[in-house]
Amino acid sequence: MTSPSPSAQPQLSTDGRARLATALELEHQAIYGYGTLGPYLTGSQRTAAHTAETAHRARRDRIEALLGDAAPTAAAAYALPQPVTGKAGALTLAALLEDGVTTAYRAALASTEDAHRKLALDGMIDAASRAAAWKRAAGKSPSTAPFPGRPA
Repeated sequence: MTSPSPSAQPQLSTDGRARLATALELEHQAIYGYGTLGPYLTGSQRTAAHTAETAHRARRDRIEALLGDAAPTAAAAYALPQPVTGKAGALTLAALLEDGVTTAYRAALASTEDAHRKLALDGMIDAASRAAAWKRAAGKSPSTAPFPGRPA
């Protein structure tokens, strides 16, 4: 009897595939959103926005590779939940984007396992941490949620 090789990927259920596809769609939206809010930020906040966009691009690429031809493609543009006309709106948008990504990855946790669950968990933790940082920067309280990504 042989054991599976350490590099073998576990099977991804149909539901897990669908939930990661939803997370991918939210990654596309986050990348678009960061492109629109960046011009309103300066200094360390602009750097944080660039770092966040880079993280979303990296995770997007991992999920696209995982889903292959079934991966949803990015739209040319996305409707923003609110207009961004200044720094306050940019900070609020960044928090909203991260909250959306957090929710999508949290939903994927129950339908994934092993390396796929780790991908979803890491995505959820990263986005929830960034959401809290953006909320603090915007002066929102509370800046954290007791159960990040959990529907209200």
